[in-house]
Amino acid sequence: MPDGQRQGVAWLVCGRRTKWLVLVLWVIAIFLLGPLAGKLMSAQDNDATSWLPGNAESTQVLNLSEDFRPETIPAVVVYARDSGLTTQDRATIEQDAAQLKDLTSNGIRGDETRGPVFDRPDDPRAAEIFVPVTVDEEGWERLSDAVDDIRAEVGEGGGGLSVYVTGPAGTNADFAEVFEGIDSTLLVAALGVVIVALLITYRSPTLLLVPVVAAIASLLTAQAIIYLLARYADLTVNGQSAGILTVLVFGAGTDYALLLTARYREELRRHTDRHEAMALALHRAGPAVIASGATVCAGMLVLLVAEMNSTSGLGPVCAVGVLVALIAMVTLFPALLVICGRWIFWPLIPHEGSAEPTERGMWARTGTRISHRPRAVWTTTAVILAALSFGILVLRAEGISNADAFTDEQDSIKGQEISARYFPAGSGDPLVVVTNADQAREVGRTVATTPGVVPRSIAVPVGAAPEKDGKVLFEATMTDPSDSTSAKNTVERVRDAVHAVPDADAKVGGTTATLLDAENASARDNEVVIPLILVVVLIILCALLRALIAPLVLIATVVLSYAAALGISALAFRYVFDYAGEDPAFPLFVFVFLVALGIDYNIFLTTRVREEARRQGTRPGARTALAATGAVITSAGLVLAGTFAALGTLPLVGFAEIGFAVALGVLLDTFVVRSVLVTALFLDIGPRMWWPNRLAHEEPAPPGPPQAPGGTPPPGPGSTPPPGTPTAP
Repeated sequence: MPDGQRQGVAWLVCGRRTKWLVLVLWVIAIFLLGPLAGKLMSAQDNDATSWLPGNAESTQVLNLSEDFRPETIPAVVVYARDSGLTTQDRATIEQDAAQLKDLTSNGIRGDETRGPVFDRPDDPRAAEIFVPVTVDEEGWERLSDAVDDIRAEVGEGGGGLSVYVTGPAGTNADFAEVFEGIDSTLLVAALGVVIVALLITYRSPTLLLVPVVAAIASLLTAQAIIYLLARYADLTVNGQSAGILTVLVFGAGTDYALLLTARYREELRRHTDRHEAMALALHRAGPAVIASGATVCAGMLVLLVAEMNSTSGLGPVCAVGVLVALIAMVTLFPALLVICGRWIFWPLIPHEGSAEPTERGMWARTGTRISHRPRAVWTTTAVILAALSFGILVLRAEGISNADAFTDEQDSIKGQEISARYFPAGSGDPLVVVTNADQAREVGRTVATTPGVVPRSIAVPVGAAPEKDGKVLFEATMTDPSDSTSAKNTVERVRDAVHAVPDADAKVGGTTATLLDAENASARDNEVVIPLILVVVLIILCALLRALIAPLVLIATVVLSYAAALGISALAFRYVFDYAGEDPAFPLFVFVFLVALGIDYNIFLTTRVREEARRQGTRPGARTALAATGAVITSAGLVLAGTFAALGTLPLVGFAEIGFAVALGVLLDTFVVRSVLVTALFLDIGPRMWWPNRLAHEEPAPPGPPQAPGGTPPPGPGSTPPPGTPTAP
């Protein structure tokens, strides 16, 4: 689009009259959509199929199981006394079992209660009661209430008798309670981080209000749109994607606001009319902001090819959030700034003719130092980052057990440990097998004799149909905890064995099979999605910069930054935080956010280098660009890192790990990759970075003083740039 047209578009946002129209349109949109934002939680789908790969064997078993019985998971009530259950204990347990059989609230199927089962017939030390809970679409939403009802019925024990409610229902209820408050927790944490960061950056208690208002408007609008898509377009939204949405909208939106504000402040020092200053700021910074938003959206949408439903659903949710944030920050945010006027910058109000502080600041000095020996700087930096990436060797992205999934102790996890002490570790969370009826006996014998399966544990679940459409369903108990590596190995052995039974068409599911299938799907997604995202981002960069060498260099630097962040994180998780491992999807999630968001800073810097290269050459343009964008990109990086670090406020190891790794990677991008590595590469490679663009054949710039961000020589002591100094497009 020609420069004149782009400036005309900018005037539509910040014109003397149109700025009010923009504000009114946003007020109407929030008035209409705001009430829908609060309904997003009710549209979340947190049942098993919303997370699993759609074609996995465990998912097929889940779907087939609906023909035999309502989808249920067991709550396991565990009683234990190390010295042995007393006569009074056994009477209490029997009484509890009788009362549980009468429970029907919140999907509890009390009439199908099984037990008590004692760990040994003579002198028992522990007992278990199994209570099925329906978990259809409505049942998942009330699972926490169902577990609370069971806990209220059996009490907390006392006098040396321990009582816990665990099993799949207890564990899932604890997860559900964490996700139930995720939106408000992350909103408060992210908002606090943004306010503090903006206050430090702007040093203005008034200016920070504008990006905060725009970010909140973005979030409410995005949540409302996603609710409508979930309700009427079958978009999968769960607690994970809803939580990351909050962080992403605040982080990305505030980044765009910081870049526009910095450019607006530059133009205010050159122009009397604030409307003209904002139009020029939008004209010059707008393409970089839009390219950045497009890169993030495109990277997120690539997740649609993932097999994991939770991963593929995350893509469009985040893409919608970033798109809405982008629109808000190039429409509502500029309109609000222009409406408020220069006073919004109080106490550091930029006036026409005032000095540009970036001309002789820290980043200008940094660029000058790098320019002395750029090749030595970038090779040393690259070697250090490559060395740090070797920490990936200690990464354990093989899944996190329930016992290690929380950062604090949960009742269900303690109960699981007690249960494993006295009973087969897989009790209460069995394998589920569906097979053809005429081969059921042979399949049952095969399962029962497979190592890792408790002998004589084959049984048809209480309340299940004995046969349906020529198929039968039965369960089997494993000797190992359902979320352990040993149990997953057992599932693989059982599958190999039953698949070999002729004409059985046997399928193996259950919680352990679900975890195994999720790991396999995540491994496939890592191999497919990561390269595809790199290709998409590379294409966008080539289109934006109209070059090939620079995009390839930028992609290489971001990948190096990602590897270093992953390596440092792996070392920290093992030797500092003592986490047991990482989720299989962890590398992919970190990659998506670091590449899609980390490339932002390179886009901000490189587009400014390209702009300056047109008038003063690539090498001096790189120094000028670093001086002009260094402070704002640093501030943006701190805001984004802080918002992702807010994930650490949740008591879930998986979220804490993602938050830590992304925050670390963003900081590396901000302070090392963009400011040192990329700048040094531009200074070393020079105009060849733009090949095959005509800028690659620029004439060497004559020696002279470094150029200021506005395109004029830096003023001497006590001088100021001429009023209204123009900036060439």
